[in-house]
Amino acid sequence: MSVYQGRYAGRAAIVTGGASGLGKEVARRIVAEGGTVALWDLNADTLAATRAEVGATHVVALDVSDPAAVAAAAKETAEALGKVDILVCSAGITGATQPVWEFPVDSWQRVIDINLNGLFYCCREVVPHMLANGYGRIVNVASVAGKEGNPNASAYSASKAGVIGLTKSLGKELAGKGVIVNALTPATFESPILAQLPQSQVDYMRSKIPMGRLGEVEESAAMICFMASEECSFTTASTFDTSGGRTTF
Repeated sequence: MSVYQGRYAGRAAIVTGGASGLGKEVARRIVAEGGTVALWDLNADTLAATRAEVGATHVVALDVSDPAAVAAAAKETAEALGKVDILVCSAGITGATQPVWEFPVDSWQRVIDINLNGLFYCCREVVPHMLANGYGRIVNVASVAGKEGNPNASAYSASKAGVIGLTKSLGKELAGKGVIVNALTPATFESPILAQLPQSQVDYMRSKIPMGRLGEVEESAAMICFMASEECSFTTASTFDTSGGRTTF
């Protein structure tokens, strides 16, 4: 793994869904490259172990779909880190694997609450801290499903399309204010979230990737870490793909 020594020196980051998978790998890299990190995750049991493993400074166990909890976490984290320069929103779930006319309503609501509403709450609470300092980088993890739609994954696809739309709006609102906002749209990659899906769905998504393989978490983390750095200075309200050729727009 390539590490840019000191790239995040003096920078403070929040990573949601930071206890495992992509969030954990991003947090690991930011710390290795000189930054301080707060991990937000629903899984309180995993947070402590991940904190020690990646060297995070602060952790908060919360459900991002709870706006009051997110508001409290943002205040607590800003005080713990001294400021917030970076927000990486990677918390997410897949939901049920069913056609629309059979999709469970409770699963639909939970996916939208976490993947889209929760991301909105996080951005809403953290942006004022960034504006106060005149600097910020926000990376919202979407999906190629938000561009193309995956059959039998309507809630996930719809939530990720919403993330892309929110990113474009927020990026334009903040352009010229020192805060850059972009989204990552990965194809399926090896991560714990795959355990939420039947093998048939994983096989379908692999078949759509011209490279013929799933992505690696390190590949998406590397792209996020560019977007979260000072190097990403002229691209905002946009999406970056790590899709093995599946999407080219």
